[in-house]
Amino acid sequence: MKVYAQLREGWLQVHDIATDSESLLRLHGCEHTALHSKHVAEEAAQLANRFGIDPICASMAGYLHDISAIIPNHQRIQIAEELRIEILPEERTFPMIIHQKISKAIARDLFSIQDAAVLGAIECHTTLKSQPSRMDLVLFVADKIAWDQAGTPPYLHQLQSALDKSIEHAAFVYLSYMWEQREKLRVMHPWLVEAYRDLRQKNLHLEEGGKTGE
Repeated sequence: MKVYAQLREGWLQVHDIATDSESLLRLHGCEHTALHSKHVAEEAAQLANRFGIDPICASMAGYLHDISAIIPNHQRIQIAEELRIEILPEERTFPMIIHQKISKAIARDLFSIQDAAVLGAIECHTTLKSQPSRMDLVLFVADKIAWDQAGTPPYLHQLQSALDKSIEHAAFVYLSYMWEQREKLRVMHPWLVEAYRDLRQKNLHLEEGGKTGE
């Protein structure tokens, strides 16, 4: 596709997800993202083993979840339009947040990822969404554990403790943290709001002895 021509110029693809994602990120000066993605891939594989999903697919999603870092923030809306990605008003206001959707497109188009679960998890790894799959939850939680900022995440201890209950409980810890910060945020992505409300209801059900499925 024409939109990718400049992005892939000078990129030697060897058809190994870990190697290719790192080389593409480093080609565009995104060394920090390359390291973060490696950590997320490792964490996602561990969580996948713990919660009964394919660790190879989870690792793949981890390596590619932030691959859109190769596109500068100020170009993301234009690129999303060229890729015919649906753009929500909140994403136009705060373009950084559309990176999850662009990462899905790059994973599909440049890395030939066809696994719907992997692509779906990449697409919502920042915000989550209502009725998340196990892959969605694993990548979402892995990204929040291996976060890309300095210091220790303020929610980390509570999130890790919640993993002893379920992956849903762990995801809800971060969603609750964001919900409490909502007045300070530039935008509140509707997917995150829907995920928060969905898991709040499900986690209440879990506390009563019920179970959530995929």
